[in-house]
Amino acid sequence: MADGSLIGLNSLKGKVSEEEWKARVDLAALYRLVALNGWDDMIYTHISARIPGPEHHFLINPYGLFFGEMTASALVKIDLEGNVLQETSYFVNAAGFTIHSAIHAARDDAQYVMHLHTDQGVAVSAQAEGLLPLSQHALIILPRLAYHDYEGIALNLDERERLVADLGDKHAMLLRNHGTLAVGETAGDCWTHMFYLERACKQQVMALSCGRDNVLIAPQASQDEVKRQTSRGVGGFLAWPGCLRRLDRESPGYDA
Repeated sequence: MADGSLIGLNSLKGKVSEEEWKARVDLAALYRLVALNGWDDMIYTHISARIPGPEHHFLINPYGLFFGEMTASALVKIDLEGNVLQETSYFVNAAGFTIHSAIHAARDDAQYVMHLHTDQGVAVSAQAEGLLPLSQHALIILPRLAYHDYEGIALNLDERERLVADLGDKHAMLLRNHGTLAVGETAGDCWTHMFYLERACKQQVMALSCGRDNVLIAPQASQDEVKRQTSRGVGGFLAWPGCLRRLDRESPGYDA
């Protein structure tokens, strides 16, 4: 449909708390932004948002919808055990539950969690050296970057402990042979962390097209200076309003 709404889906606006509705709108916006940037993988990969409150309930995509179709009302509310907490005809991706429940349970600051399978993200995750300090984008995200070794499709719940341990207090992660992950206290922070990671991966793939011996590694002093300059964050709150304006122009209906 032209406005991005889904047939037969009733709006939850006014039927959930204001806090939950805001989280729904921001999370739906993240899904639409991923689609607009060509970072989606059909119905696979996932983004989640914790609903404010003590219950550790969180929202995740209904399995089967494309990211460009996502709306605030379509998102599914679940708990840390994977129980669906609302009336819905959809179910959730089991691998998505494994990854996102682990991080939401362990990190109070990880209100939003995004996992992607982009070509460039998977390519760099499969490179032995990981992300190299080749660009300004890479230098910005490297101090915030962790790694997690591939254990197969994330269906085994016992992987959650290792995933959380590897993430530590970082805000971005390369899942080896798998893809990228980013977290943020706000949707804007999560988006900005992923934006820098994905852009850095794409730049690395392009730079290495000429061979590893012909690339220029940023001087260590410069790496240290960028780390100092960005120690207070990546400015997600500045970019987020513009991201929403872009959606209003190019992908309206996410807030339905």
